[in-house]
Amino acid sequence: MMKLLYKEVRLAAHPTSIVFAFLGCLVLAPSYPYSVIFMFGCLAPYITFLNARETNDVWYTAVLPVTKRESVLGKCLLVVSLQLFQLLFSIPFALLRNTLNITNNPVGLDATIAWYGLGFFLYAVFDLAFLTAFYKSGYKVGKSFILAAGPIVLFMAAIEAASHIPALVWMDSCQPKHLLMQLPILTAGIFCYSIFIPLAYRISIKRFEKVDL
Repeated sequence: MMKLLYKEVRLAAHPTSIVFAFLGCLVLAPSYPYSVIFMFGCLAPYITFLNARETNDVWYTAVLPVTKRESVLGKCLLVVSLQLFQLLFSIPFALLRNTLNITNNPVGLDATIAWYGLGFFLYAVFDLAFLTAFYKSGYKVGKSFILAAGPIVLFMAAIEAASHIPALVWMDSCQPKHLLMQLPILTAGIFCYSIFIPLAYRISIKRFEKVDL
């Protein structure tokens, strides 16, 4: 498994996708729509898959002692690694933001526990839509991204709007009592991510095995 991930990082991952993974630090920006950080996490797989298509990575992998199942697994591991790294990398900056009292983001939702939970849910939906659409053919990257990005943009708008709805103001707070209220959102997000990714993997395998390379 680690060899598959190593191959993807060294040969398939576009340098830009690595840069995007480090943009979790943008939670430290005082007035910024933090949901855009999630879009960077979605752009990273798109650019990587596009780069892989242009460099004939599918055909290169096909001549290796690797099955189609393992080829899909490698790409899924890469996508998950980039997204999880981005979220984990952002945590120290979110804590620093609170330490410096840079709160009440006028643009939208702050980097709270609820924000991370919504991020997991957003990534889960995007990965399920993008990966399963891509592996229908193994090369239609643009079409797959458009199909997956449509609902994601609407969800991003909803995330930013949440902080402006009085009934949901607790989602934008870092007070201890409000953070406890946000824990179910984080738990639900992680649960969805842990369910949707294996589901996307299984569906992608079934579709990719029918593709004639």
